[in-house]
Amino acid sequence: MGEISRAVLITGCSSGIGRATAERLAAAGWRVYATARDPDSIADLAERGCETLALDVTDEESMRAAVAAVEEAEGAVGVLVNNAGYSQSGALEALSMERIRAQFETNVFGLVRMCQLALPAMRRQGWGRIVNVSSMGGRLTFPGGGAYHATKHAVEALSDALRFELRGFGVDVVVIEPGLIRTRFGETAAGSIADVDEAGDDPYGPFNAAVGAATADVYEGPLGRLGGGPEKVARAIERALSARRPKTRYKVTPSAHLIMAQRRLLSDRAWDAFIRSQFPSPGGSG
Repeated sequence: MGEISRAVLITGCSSGIGRATAERLAAAGWRVYATARDPDSIADLAERGCETLALDVTDEESMRAAVAAVEEAEGAVGVLVNNAGYSQSGALEALSMERIRAQFETNVFGLVRMCQLALPAMRRQGWGRIVNVSSMGGRLTFPGGGAYHATKHAVEALSDALRFELRGFGVDVVVIEPGLIRTRFGETAAGSIADVDEAGDDPYGPFNAAVGAATADVYEGPLGRLGGGPEKVARAIERALSARRPKTRYKVTPSAHLIMAQRRLLSDRAWDAFIRSQFPSPGGSG
């Protein structure tokens, strides 16, 4: 058995959490492989001490090539940080199946496939860490976010299953649950609603518009003060990698602690009533 690889492969490093994590871990001395669909978008991370690779988590050959490149250089992907993801907003009836499938392809299927590709070498060396970036949205659901929340609920369940399955092989599985993070994520989520009404006759039009406005307000308004920058998530990921025995879940930002506690305390009906006080109901019924 050779030296154990602790090389870190991070997906989705072009901006936000992935970029902040790559920068922080490289500065702390980790061997970091930062990836993105467009390698030009992360070229500057090479100056921060990262190796950079092209990686599209919706493309089988791209995923295979990235993992193979790390394994050739390091022996194994020691740490896999599954960060790549985005939010598709909009009422479910109004979303095309193409958009829903694309949401799952990136947020869920890509994550699972990256685990499958990295795990054999992790198991062989008897050590590894998988860090799955979920969300407080993996434990609760806001209106207009059904597709996105479904993917993050899936990440939570998949992580729980993997944690049990991999413990005996020396591989830890950690879930990161950010609350409101000030990146382009909120802007992208709000913008994803704008062209949902492809049929030109959407009964959810006013609702989708309200969800878009509410999403923007949450990130930019008073509640945004309970959030934080992507570096807060990067710090939590570093803690998860440095800990001898990492926690199974790391909530990040006061908003995550507050809103998740509120959801846990409320019954389904009470939560629905709270949500109706914050969002208009499609169809106009109370």
